[in-house]
Amino acid sequence: MTEHSVTVENTLQSLLASKKYPTIRDILVTMNPADIAAVFSGCEPEQLPLLFRLLPKELAAESFVEMESDQQELLIRGLSDSELRQVMDELYVDDAVDIVEEMPANVVQRILAQSDPQMRKEINEILQYPENSAGSVMTTEYVSLRPDMTVGDAILRIRRTGVDKETIYTCYVLENRLLVGTVSVKSLLLAPSDMQTIDSVMESGSGLITVNTHTDQEEVAQMMSKYNLLAIPVVDSDNRMVGIVTFDDAMDVMEDETTEDMEIMAGITPSDKTYLRSSPWDLFKHRIPWLALLMVSATFTGLIITSFEEALAAQVALTAFIPMLMDTGGNSGSQSSVTVIRAISLNELEFRDLPSVIWKEIRTAVMCGIALAILCFAKIMLVDRMLLANDDITVLVAAVVCLTMLVTIIIAKVVGCVLPMCAKKLGFDPAVMASPFITTTVDALSLLVYFSIANGLLHL
Repeated sequence: MTEHSVTVENTLQSLLASKKYPTIRDILVTMNPADIAAVFSGCEPEQLPLLFRLLPKELAAESFVEMESDQQELLIRGLSDSELRQVMDELYVDDAVDIVEEMPANVVQRILAQSDPQMRKEINEILQYPENSAGSVMTTEYVSLRPDMTVGDAILRIRRTGVDKETIYTCYVLENRLLVGTVSVKSLLLAPSDMQTIDSVMESGSGLITVNTHTDQEEVAQMMSKYNLLAIPVVDSDNRMVGIVTFDDAMDVMEDETTEDMEIMAGITPSDKTYLRSSPWDLFKHRIPWLALLMVSATFTGLIITSFEEALAAQVALTAFIPMLMDTGGNSGSQSSVTVIRAISLNELEFRDLPSVIWKEIRTAVMCGIALAILCFAKIMLVDRMLLANDDITVLVAAVVCLTMLVTIIIAKVVGCVLPMCAKKLGFDPAVMASPFITTTVDALSLLVYFSIANGLLHL
């Protein structure tokens, strides 16, 4: 909550204590729905219904949409049937669907019972689409026109029906429910004559961008970003118009997908709950699987070290550089994997680009490896040998460490770019092959390289 929200909340609490309800209403009506929801989040549960009833009907519905699902549930339980019906009447269908998906069954039954038959039908239709598809995030409230309508008739239709639509800037031209074109309000207003027909000013053919009801929601959001669309039409397999996805829903999708990728890349099972709404038990359940898997996989690193105990005993100085080599390799692999994963998510890379990606990462790795090897050699000779007076460290030992670092960085960067692209090709989320997994893999490889080079140069 922002400092401004805290100040408003304190003011409201003071006014509530004094029962100055008209003043509270005057303050709330000047606020943005998102800010009202933020203020409500800090209020006591028993205060929510009282404050909510002070809002005008339309502002109340808009604020309700912005609230967290647990607050929405508390509020629904505190509202009468008639009050809940008023809220549902003001909601857009896609917002109502989002609320229904978050509520327990008994609350959902009450919501649907207080929705009008048409909204109830549309909610049920949208809920039947696969999760994370265009159909599951679309709204059915859009302006439709006929190609034989005149521009004047179209503007009159927008004025008559637009108040209940989520967006009116882009209108959709339908013929027997088939989408044949789109036309913007700007085009209608700037048309030379009111008697022009819609088919003469609409955009059709190759300029008509649509998505299918089963298109992944992330792909929908990317298309809207690519083509700078405020809304994108959703059609079924027969090209019949069934809804639109608006830019605000696309922004929510991108935020959710980015959060999910970040959680997977950090080795956390994705969750729908925000951090503050997640209990320690929730966090435990989402974190422990990956921690356990990575712990078990780290066993291979221990086995490698154990198998080279004699070599370490013969040259104890080698032990001190193991953490540095493993960390450098892990960090190098993570840099490549994060870069590649992001490029894949933005549709900048396909599997066919793998050879060029590997070649680019190898060249980058060689430059990084040489630079770090030079710095590492200087550090070993000046700090470890001279300042710390460690006579076990020789020029040959320093050469082993630096050569290992060069080879490890090359391997790490190749692994870091290959694994995410292979995962994508196999149908997995590339984010799975991020920092924790890459680091564990590179740790084992760096140790194998280290001891192999040490055996070769030091004859252990």
